[in-house]
Amino acid sequence: MAKKDSQHQKMGMSLLFRGKAIFKPLNTGRIDDKVSCVREWVANIFFYTENDTTIMIDAGYNYDRLKEKMEWLSIDHSTIKHILITHQDTDHVGALEEDSEGLFRDAKIYIGEIENRYLTGQTRRRVMHKMYRLPLVKIANEKVLLNDKDVFYIDGIKIECLLCPGHTWGHMAYLIDDEYLFTGDTIWFGKDGGYSFISTLAEDNALSLRSLEKLEKEIRGRKGPIKVITGHTGYSDDLDFVFAHRDRKCTPFLRRYTDMEAPYDGYMEDDDTKQNAQNGYLPKKERKDG
Repeated sequence: MAKKDSQHQKMGMSLLFRGKAIFKPLNTGRIDDKVSCVREWVANIFFYTENDTTIMIDAGYNYDRLKEKMEWLSIDHSTIKHILITHQDTDHVGALEEDSEGLFRDAKIYIGEIENRYLTGQTRRRVMHKMYRLPLVKIANEKVLLNDKDVFYIDGIKIECLLCPGHTWGHMAYLIDDEYLFTGDTIWFGKDGGYSFISTLAEDNALSLRSLEKLEKEIRGRKGPIKVITGHTGYSDDLDFVFAHRDRKCTPFLRRYTDMEAPYDGYMEDDDTKQNAQNGYLPKKERKDG
């Protein structure tokens, strides 16, 4: 189902959001010496490397260029043994579904206990204000089920789980080594700062806003700088920018939410090249006036 659903999204979402300047994915490249990302159309997947261990965060679409783009970053897919999943949408788990290429069949996946109920069929994912039910996701990998505030270690890498329901019922953010917060689809960055993620794709927008408020309190209470890394709109270490509009949801068809630095159609990847991927670090998001 993953390949069919990935292609459906590429066509349908491209038509729906073309010209709306909503999706602003990072191109394939490096955020810094520890974090790398691969662009898959409008989505990003991330890799955190420390102590000769690389942990993957989310698994993208069922995307036929993933292995190629990982090689641009000198990441061997066979070395990936641990994958953190923020939530079960196709653009975050496609490379793990049963009909995928199977690059990560031997990897252990980590997913919220509540989110796993989508995978077992106990809960069904609904979008577009609950008018559209997404296909059941099937993943055969070994799973580790997680809960809010769980802390665990993978080869000395500290991972803290922060439950952020709303986009999905069991959406999980991950704070790694107290410095990198991977938020999946909790936060959407506009030109003037962060909002709750796209309203039409949420299970419960009011819950998303409450989760974002809770997340801000949690992160602002920490010591030291934190990079906040989103699934579709880049990253920032400016918490005032990140949480600038945490009490508002992104409504994708209103002009105020557009950012003209975003590609006209995020599903076109002409500027995502090997040369660019190996040319310095990716820029962070900052407030744009006007």
